[in-house]
Amino acid sequence: MVTSAHERIEMMLQKREKLLSGEIVVEGRLVDASNATLFGNLQTSISESFPVVYKPIAGERPLWDFPEGTLAGREVAAFELSDHLGFNCVPTTVMRDGPFGLGAVQQWIDMPEETDFISLAQESSSAMRNMALFDVVINNTDRKFGHILITDSGEIYGCDHGVTFHEEFKLRTVLWQFAGSKLTKAEIERLENIPKWLASEDSMIFRQHISPSEITALLARLQDLLANGMPYPSEDWPAVPWPPV
Repeated sequence: MVTSAHERIEMMLQKREKLLSGEIVVEGRLVDASNATLFGNLQTSISESFPVVYKPIAGERPLWDFPEGTLAGREVAAFELSDHLGFNCVPTTVMRDGPFGLGAVQQWIDMPEETDFISLAQESSSAMRNMALFDVVINNTDRKFGHILITDSGEIYGCDHGVTFHEEFKLRTVLWQFAGSKLTKAEIERLENIPKWLASEDSMIFRQHISPSEITALLARLQDLLANGMPYPSEDWPAVPWPPV
């Protein structure tokens, strides 16, 4: 079951087709990002434009544990899974060409300046639980406080999903308040729908960016989730990203 908050998120997001059309006009760079992350506007017509984040593959820094040139694709894959499986916690994200070549383009989400996103992330709300479960599914290695966004209307999103879907379980997150809890009936039903989706044509874009071995690992994580509920922090590696903000 999708909550009303998530329904509002879906209503305010731009359609994929909008992000795939028009011209990206870069206005600046987000300097805190480790990879090239550009802010700009997507001009879809003479009278219509909206802000986006553009992450060209050419601007990705190589990582020792992820295949080179795959981070933008993982951003797209995270959105595809979120959108099709009812998590609805990732802004619309597509792979397309731009001023600096092929890259991930994501709808920009404005957040009120006074937002206390650290307190928000530590709540045991349904929206935070939804994001925590999503992070386990996608094996998010970098869920920081600053990667949690809230709009004026109260919708909650997550961003920066480039280091996800690794074959090894590497969950690093600030959302550990649900560790050890059992899954609800609705959560179980959602997880059980993932293998069906992966076997369907609806997952075609997802499967373009995530390797068969990574999909096998994803299915194994699902089975572990269904059998044991929300995981505890690992004792074998840092369970919280650094810096956490």
